[in-house]
Amino acid sequence: MMTSALEHIDPFTFTALRYGFAGIGLVVVLWLREGKKGFSLKNERIGVAWLLGTAAFLGFGYFVFLGQQMAGKTGALTASIMMATMPMLGILVNGVLRKVVPPTISIGLIIMSFFGVVTVITKGHYATLLDSPTSYKANALIVFGAFCWVIYTVGASFFPKWSPLKYTTLTTCLGMSSVLIINGILYIKGVVPIPTKSAFVFVIPQIIYVAIVASFIGVLCWNIGNKILTPLNGVLFMDIVPITAFSISAMMGIKPGFPEIAGACITGFALILNNLYLRYRSTPNDIGAAVVRNS
Repeated sequence: MMTSALEHIDPFTFTALRYGFAGIGLVVVLWLREGKKGFSLKNERIGVAWLLGTAAFLGFGYFVFLGQQMAGKTGALTASIMMATMPMLGILVNGVLRKVVPPTISIGLIIMSFFGVVTVITKGHYATLLDSPTSYKANALIVFGAFCWVIYTVGASFFPKWSPLKYTTLTTCLGMSSVLIINGILYIKGVVPIPTKSAFVFVIPQIIYVAIVASFIGVLCWNIGNKILTPLNGVLFMDIVPITAFSISAMMGIKPGFPEIAGACITGFALILNNLYLRYRSTPNDIGAAVVRNS
């Protein structure tokens, strides 16, 4: 979707359209489910919520889409591949913000999942990762965008009383305020030209998909899942993104070989093992806490 859209419209405008329409839908749903209470920010960390929303919807949107545009026709696969760095970035962000060192086994499984992704994208020829130095700039932008999304994901733990719907809605709206201000400055300064009417018409199908499915449904489900699994465990599922991209390519006639299949299995196996390990690891603590409460 993004590959075709970025041929007609800039990443900054597309970001505003994508999250702007998604934000409108989220506001309506939050009002219907939680009413005025859902929009209450009294005694809340408004500044933190704004920073997290800006990191997610401006940082992720701008830098990932810009990097994808710079990467050209292979931008979609490049962007999906770079998403596999999120689990490792999650370890760093979680360690800094929460001062928590993840279990050694989880670190090993995260590295294992990333190795599986690298196996898929290189088809087992790992030296090819260094064959395109001109793409480093695009990759760096995408990784920085992924880093912004990890901050947003981990930051949800600062609002434990908020429902996933409230967190998604308010951070989207606050983040959009930053997007609109920056876009306005870019337009006024002439850094980014205002898209033509024909460009807007062309990207209508892409906007509908990314606003409703990828943003409204996708981001909301992402925050719900991370509230259940915790960010450190949930962010590991970003390794599925490149696997999905390559699967879609296979459906379009590009059949995966043995290295792609093996890499996908390695990533999936790491995801399952990490999930089971974290569940097993937390069980004794949960039982101990219950004993203390009942004594």
